[in-house]
Amino acid sequence: QVQVVESGGGLVQAGGSLRPSCVVSRTTLTTYGMAWYRQAPGKQRESVATITVGGSTNYADSVKGRFTISRNNARNTVYLQMNSLKPEDTAVYYCRVGLTGSNVYWGQGTRVTVSS
Repeated sequence: QVQVVESGGGLVQAGGSLRPSCVVSRTTLTTYGMAWYRQAPGKQRESVATITVGGSTNYADSVKGRFTISRNNARNTVYLQMNSLKPEDTAVYYCRVGLTGSNVYWGQGTRVTVSS
């Protein structure tokens, strides 16, 4: 059973930074595209950033220029560097392993709260 564990969320003031990480075990990341999603209270889960096996990245318009997704396959870890955080970035952030097909795995999420 693939395990996905996020960490690195927290409380930060507007304008601050956080760097959540996602550690995956019982599989290798080299064959998976990865993504970060988020879900704010009362809203649907939305894609924030994706990174393919080859390292190509894509971002939601709302976070372009502020967030950076990266991966370290040797450590089976994916990161989301979040800068210039805004109160509207407040959400639970989820790591998704696999972008297509039936082999998709999710973590339990890490909470990010941005105070104004």
